[in-house]
Amino acid sequence: MAYSYDESNIFAKIIRGEIPNQTVLETEHCLAFNDIAPQAPVHVLVIPKGPYVNWDHFVAEASAEEIADFARATRAVIEKLGLEPGSGGQGYRLIMNSGEAGVQEVPHFHAHILSGRVLGRMLPKD
Repeated sequence: MAYSYDESNIFAKIIRGEIPNQTVLETEHCLAFNDIAPQAPVHVLVIPKGPYVNWDHFVAEASAEEIADFARATRAVIEKLGLEPGSGGQGYRLIMNSGEAGVQEVPHFHAHILSGRVLGRMLPKD
């Protein structure tokens, strides 16, 4: 599948330094920052610096180094914020939305790390 990346999306602008952010962690291939409209007391976004639309695009076209860095950066944020269950943290939820049905709002692949309270069920039992 061919993916069309929009260079004008808000995360691309953040990566380029055109929009400020509250950086939590930065690596060679990733940036993690606090969400500007948090849905929980802790709400951090982890994004690759490369131009990837969604998870499918990222795993299909990113280098092994980018994929490993993304996984390790996500883990480093969880550790830095003390969220790990079993080591004093309450735990966390890791969310990656993709496409319209997944309610992906920004067309740049990203993961949400949410914590700081009991988050409830992922989806209602309708």
